[in-house]
Amino acid sequence: MSKLDYHTMKLTLSIFYTLLMVTLIACGSDGDLVEDDIMDNANVLSDLQVTVNIEGKDANNPHGDGSGIVDISASAINATTYQFVHNGQIFAVPAGSKTFTFETSGTHTYSITVIAIGEENTTIEETVTFDVLFEYTPSADLITMLTGDSSKEWRIKFEKSGHLGSGHADEQTPNLWSAKAYEKEDLGAYDDRFSFNVDGTFTHTTNGNIHGKSGPMSLDLGGDQGLTPNSNAEFENYPHNNYSESWTLSMVDGEETLAFSNVGFHGYYVGGDHLYTIIFRSHSELSISTIGSDGLKWFGILTTDEVPDKTDLPPNSIYSSLVWSDEFDVDGAPDPLNWGYDLGDHGWGNNELQNYTNNLENASVEDGVLTITARKNGNGYTSARLKSQGLRSFKYGRIEVRAKLPSSQGTWPAIWMLGSNFTDVGWPNCGEMDIMEQTGWEKNQVLGTFHWQDPASDSYRHAGQNTIASTSTTEFHLYSLEWTPEVIYVLYDNESYVTFPNNSNLPFNADFFIILNIAIGGNLGGEVDPVFTQDMMEIDYVRVYQ
Repeated sequence: MSKLDYHTMKLTLSIFYTLLMVTLIACGSDGDLVEDDIMDNANVLSDLQVTVNIEGKDANNPHGDGSGIVDISASAINATTYQFVHNGQIFAVPAGSKTFTFETSGTHTYSITVIAIGEENTTIEETVTFDVLFEYTPSADLITMLTGDSSKEWRIKFEKSGHLGSGHADEQTPNLWSAKAYEKEDLGAYDDRFSFNVDGTFTHTTNGNIHGKSGPMSLDLGGDQGLTPNSNAEFENYPHNNYSESWTLSMVDGEETLAFSNVGFHGYYVGGDHLYTIIFRSHSELSISTIGSDGLKWFGILTTDEVPDKTDLPPNSIYSSLVWSDEFDVDGAPDPLNWGYDLGDHGWGNNELQNYTNNLENASVEDGVLTITARKNGNGYTSARLKSQGLRSFKYGRIEVRAKLPSSQGTWPAIWMLGSNFTDVGWPNCGEMDIMEQTGWEKNQVLGTFHWQDPASDSYRHAGQNTIASTSTTEFHLYSLEWTPEVIYVLYDNESYVTFPNNSNLPFNADFFIILNIAIGGNLGGEVDPVFTQDMMEIDYVRVYQ
């Protein structure tokens, strides 16, 4: 090789290495970005796959086996968790798999949106739509309850508060309006009778007229019939002949549902789809709700009980109209429309020992009875104090409570009332009326007592008496208050044993609310039996007549 060739090659290699170094130096930062991009791509959320498996689906059963069971599975690259959304409800599904059971009779189309969630809350989603069959067979006891296995006649339970009512569509109770006993009397609904026949026919005996909302009645039943709606937009005594339709039972979103054909309805016409969700049922009572044409939920209570004789006054009473009652005929927690709770363990001004709770173990309804249970709990005690404050209050009338009392030493049960202005003026200015109290040491008698602040002397006053009640802890007895502007009586089994003169200077001329409770120990409870574990007060009903 000549020196010229050698130098030429050396110069060429030198230029190549120089250019290579310049390129590497110039691209060093870009080289790092390329590596970062590769790392970022490794964490990118992608490739969401959703699998729908309908239980029992095959060529002969394209919508499943009728169980309504559907398994949804999801997977996505770099997903950290998942959410499934159905009917606006969001389910957190970390494992990406969830089983749904769709309980609406027949074949229906459902959609579920699956959301995969990655780092820094990045998301991707996919919506799947599918058809599912749910087959429902009504239980034999439900058929028997409605029809008596032949034909059974029902009516609106108009003597019970809440026999009609309305609420928002998503409410479970009539939060907008709840009818008082006899509130819609003589308007065309209370004399209606409904016969459910085991062959699936339904006969509505209207006795010539019906009652309901004027809008849907005009639209569905034949105009206004020359009537003018009342102030509640209702038609009173709307002409309508007896008719027969069919009835069926189905399951809608897991709830037993009663359906009437055409314009069949339960006695207060509100239009809508004539589907009635069964809220509660027993052999003699049926609580139902439906969505009316106005989009509100309308409630009703039917019964097979004999029609009460309204002219029969409670014994020894001047009050004839049942304006409110709680018969405790729905199992579970006490009705939140009627009862709230006092809570806590601060002695309640009487050196009491219990902690008041709102737990079912301390207050529950079963088989038509409210049970308030006081319990030993470690080194202390729990119990319940139910109150109608802010929910139900009354001025004058007859208050009746049928109850059986606890027998254990140290228990202090009470059925009593406080003035509704209690939170504003305090005790004793609000006034207190004790319909029944029983001390912890004397279980063969009960007390009736009044407490108030004397306006003349501005001092605390009280007055009352006791009466023999030898079977109060083993049998149910009636505890009553007969309350007028002139005089107030406390009664045990309809026998008055306290007579208290009332006048306009006393606080007993305003709204009062009802309280039901068991205290432990304290001023009237006394020493608690050292082996005490639990005891209860059972209440059959609370009724108010005016």
